[in-house]
Amino acid sequence: MYFAALLARTEDGWEASDKELDDVETLSDLADLAREASPEDDTVLVLIEQEDAWFGVVRIDGEDDPRIYVSDAAAAARSSYGEILLTDELLGREPGDDDADLDSLDLDGTEEPDGDSDDDEDGAGDAVPHSPVGDSEILDDLGVSEKELKSLDADDALGAIAEALGAAEVLETVR
Repeated sequence: MYFAALLARTEDGWEASDKELDDVETLSDLADLAREASPEDDTVLVLIEQEDAWFGVVRIDGEDDPRIYVSDAAAAARSSYGEILLTDELLGREPGDDDADLDSLDLDGTEEPDGDSDDDEDGAGDAVPHSPVGDSEILDDLGVSEKELKSLDADDALGAIAEALGAAEVLETVR
């Protein structure tokens, strides 16, 4: 089960909207969708979670490049939504490297890829780590430190983030 929401910071506080990401195919599409939620170029957070597996935060500040944090890259790589966030740059590789690794994964997010994913002895799991990737300081100025972000469990992360932002009530209205 997936959940995705946009939190747009306005002068009146945070506004939340749930969004279907079915038409989003790239990070650029996701950034455009987020920018549409805030015509004033305010900060917009895209919060995505796959229940008990991983969560991601994408931060859009005006026309700046999106900043991304993903709690578990390997789990997200098995998800069509996670695949949008896991850019080559985020994974620290040259564009086009290891495309086969992501393409060969089961993207429904419910099954492990062929082989034993916990034992990466064959090296196939080296391209996508079972760890957080991205900008772990993405929410520092909003009240969620790097240490706090990295310590969040996937099953309650978005609620904890919204609580720290003072946006728990608005997030719950779209859940």
